[in-house]
Amino acid sequence: MKICVLVKEVPDAAVDKRIDPGTGRMDRTGERNLNPYDTHAIETAMQLREGGQLEVDEIVAVTMGPQSAVRALHKAVSLGADRSVHLCDDALAGSDVAATGYALARALERESPDLVLLGQQSDDGECYTIGAVVADHLKMPSLTQVVKLEVDGEALRLERQAEYGYDTVRVRLPAVISVGDAINEPRYPSLKAIMGAKKKPLETLDAAAAGIDPALVGAEGSRVRCGEFHDPPAKAAGQIIEDENTDETVAQIVAWLEERKLI
Repeated sequence: MKICVLVKEVPDAAVDKRIDPGTGRMDRTGERNLNPYDTHAIETAMQLREGGQLEVDEIVAVTMGPQSAVRALHKAVSLGADRSVHLCDDALAGSDVAATGYALARALERESPDLVLLGQQSDDGECYTIGAVVADHLKMPSLTQVVKLEVDGEALRLERQAEYGYDTVRVRLPAVISVGDAINEPRYPSLKAIMGAKKKPLETLDAAAAGIDPALVGAEGSRVRCGEFHDPPAKAAGQIIEDENTDETVAQIVAWLEERKLI
């Protein structure tokens, strides 16, 4: 059995996220890291392998991104993936969710996975939908917000978080499953795994090698068109009332509220 885990390089949590007004895309010039939600997908794959109920021959981390995204793949390998695939091509820059899902599906078709796992969302775009787009192209069933996963014979029994509680679903493989961050607690990579991550097999694909139609990716091949971006209007400074005299302070507060017809 082969498990492919989709991962993504995102701006570090400590970096203020902003849109580049010149390109209409997220500014990614700061520190970047592996999407934290994807670490739960890697841990899920590792637990399936270690559980012994499924014979997992290989766990492959797959990403689409610029050259720097290789660091996210190294992190994924240090967490347990056996090898990685990097879909990297300037023609892919600016792809929206539909174009990205199509491109990733083409890369996955080369791997013929029995199971595709990914985090429920990315820490930057937070669109939640990439798994469903990939599944549609691969003609596989798709489940999202999965918080519990068990092996049930030749299928998987899943619990997915819903607005009204939880759904229990039994799905046969192959399938594409987006896991929530409540499904497990990702392990920390060992020093040995971190040091050895760069030595693990890494395949780099351009759009042509993955069989991607250039007309369906990139900014021109995307269906979303970004408009103008601007910062929200600055809030007016608040009024600070020093409590030097309690009676005067109360009077000022009451007057402020009355002026705005709040009392």
